[in-house]
Amino acid sequence: MEVKVDFDLKGSKGKAKSSKKFSWNKRVVMFYLIDVLILTGSFLFFIWIKPASLRKYLPYYIEPFIIFLGIWLAASIPSRKYAYDDKKYLKDFLSPVFISDFIALSVITVMIVGFNHFTYSRMIVFGTIGLTIFLEMILFSLFYYHRKLDRDSEKTESIEVFLAHMETLSNVREEVDVLPETANVENYPAFSLGKYRDQIIEESNEEAYSFMCEHLDQKHNTTLVVSTTTRFNIAAIPADVFNVIVNLKLVNDIKFVNKFLESVNLKLPVGGLFISVVETNEIKKEIVYKEYPPVIRNFIYFTYHYMFKRVFPKIIILKKIYFFLTNGFERSLSKAEALGRLYSCGFEVIGEKKIKGKMFVVSRKVTDPSFDLNPTYGPIISLKRVGKNGKIIHVYKFRTMHPFAEYLQDYIFKHNALEEGGKFKNDFRVSTLGKYMRKFWIDELPMIFNLLKGDLKIVGVRPLSKQYFNLYTKELRERRTKYKPGLVPPFYADMPKTLKEIMASEMKYLDQCDKHPILTDIKYLRLALYNIFFKSARSQ
Repeated sequence: MEVKVDFDLKGSKGKAKSSKKFSWNKRVVMFYLIDVLILTGSFLFFIWIKPASLRKYLPYYIEPFIIFLGIWLAASIPSRKYAYDDKKYLKDFLSPVFISDFIALSVITVMIVGFNHFTYSRMIVFGTIGLTIFLEMILFSLFYYHRKLDRDSEKTESIEVFLAHMETLSNVREEVDVLPETANVENYPAFSLGKYRDQIIEESNEEAYSFMCEHLDQKHNTTLVVSTTTRFNIAAIPADVFNVIVNLKLVNDIKFVNKFLESVNLKLPVGGLFISVVETNEIKKEIVYKEYPPVIRNFIYFTYHYMFKRVFPKIIILKKIYFFLTNGFERSLSKAEALGRLYSCGFEVIGEKKIKGKMFVVSRKVTDPSFDLNPTYGPIISLKRVGKNGKIIHVYKFRTMHPFAEYLQDYIFKHNALEEGGKFKNDFRVSTLGKYMRKFWIDELPMIFNLLKGDLKIVGVRPLSKQYFNLYTKELRERRTKYKPGLVPPFYADMPKTLKEIMASEMKYLDQCDKHPILTDIKYLRLALYNIFFKSARSQ
C-alpha cells in the first residue's frame, strides 16, 4: 500500500500552457513601460530639484534624454533584464539589473566624455541613473516575492486529500511492526522515511537523505514529510500519530516561525523528531562572497542582506515595510537564532549538518513550547539572573548575542568547552558587533539601571544564569546568594583563567566580605580598575 501526500498541488497545466506566450509578451511590455516611467520620473525629479527653472533645463535635455532612454532599454536585451520564466532566486532578478544598468552607464559615460558634453549637469545625469537603479531593484524584488508567494501558497484541497489518507494509518502501523529486515525500499510502508527517499532527494539531495537516516531507522518509524511554510497545514495533522515530521521548506520562508514550530511540537509525542532546513546568515554570506567580485559583494551583502534583511525587521516602523515587501520570505536567521527558536519551542537539537548551502537540523521534542511572547529581540535585552537570596532578577544589557541565543545555554555547554576566563570557546551566539561592544564595555552600560534599582551593587560576584550557576559547588552557590551580585566582579581583580580558579576567586572575595564588606569592595574595585585600564582586562 502506498499513500502519497502532496501539500503543493498544481493548477491546471493545460490551461497554463495555452496562455504562456501571451502572458510572457504582456509581462515584458509591462516591464518596459514601468521602466520607462521610472526612468522618466527620476529624470524629472532631478530636473525639478536642480536650483533653476524647468523652462531652462527641460528643453535643453529633452533630446539627449530620448537617446539616453533608448540606450537604457537596449542595454536590457543582452542581460535579459525583463525575462522572468526561468528565474527562481532573487539574485536571478537583480543581477541582470546591475549588468544592464552598468552597460548603459558605461555607454552614456563614454558618449558624454567622447563628445565633450561637459555642460550637462552631473547631478541630473548620474542622479537619474542612481535613483532609477534603486527603484528598479525595488520593482524586481516585489515581483520576485509576488511570484514566490504564488509558487509557495498551499491549496486547501491538498489538506482534504491528506486528511482522507489518515484513515489508512492503522493499517500503516501494522505494516511497520511486521516489516521484515530484508525488505526493499519499494516495499517500505507509507509514512516511513524510506518511502519518501525519492521525494527528499529530488527536493534536497542524497546527502541530506543520508543525514536523516543517521538519526532514525528508514523503516521502523511513522514519518510525515511535508514541504510547507504555513502552520495551518501542520494544524490539520492529528496529534501523536507521527513520531517524525520532516519539513523540506526553508525555515527562512516561514512568516510566523515560532507559531509554526509550536504547531509541530503539539503534533509530536515527547521524544518525537522534527527535521528542518535553514539557510543561516553565515551560509548566505559565504554564498554572496563566492558569487560576486570583492567590491560588489560587499555592497550587496551590506545593503541588502545586512541592512534590509537584518536591521529592518528589528526596527518598529521599518519592520512593517520589510514584511509588507517580503511577506516574511527569505527571513534573515543566524545559526544561533535558528537553533534558539527550536529550543524556545520545546525541542533540543541532536544533530546539524551544512549540506550544499543549507543547514539540516534534527531536533527532538523534550517538552511543550514555552510560548514566550516577549523574546529578547531588540537592542536592549533583559537577562534572567540569580540574585540575592536566590531571587531571579532581570539584568539589562545591550545585545551582543543573536536573538534567541539565551535559549542555547545547555546546547553550548554540551558542545563548547570553557576557555580562559570561564567563557565558552567559539561561541557562535556572539555577533560581530557584540564582540566589539564587549571589548570596550559598551554592552554593560544599561546595568547602571539595575544598580539604581538596587538589584546590583558596584562590586560583587557576577550575576549568573541558572545554567551557569548550577556549575558551581553547592557551598559556593549558598554563599553567593547571601550577597547582591555586582557590576564589577572579583574576576577583574584576580584575573582567574579556569572555572575552578573563578570559584576560588569568588570564595576568597566572599570570605573577606564576611569580615570587612566595605573595605573589601574598595580594595577589589581598586584592583579591578587597575587591571582594566593598565592591563587591558575586557568585558567577557
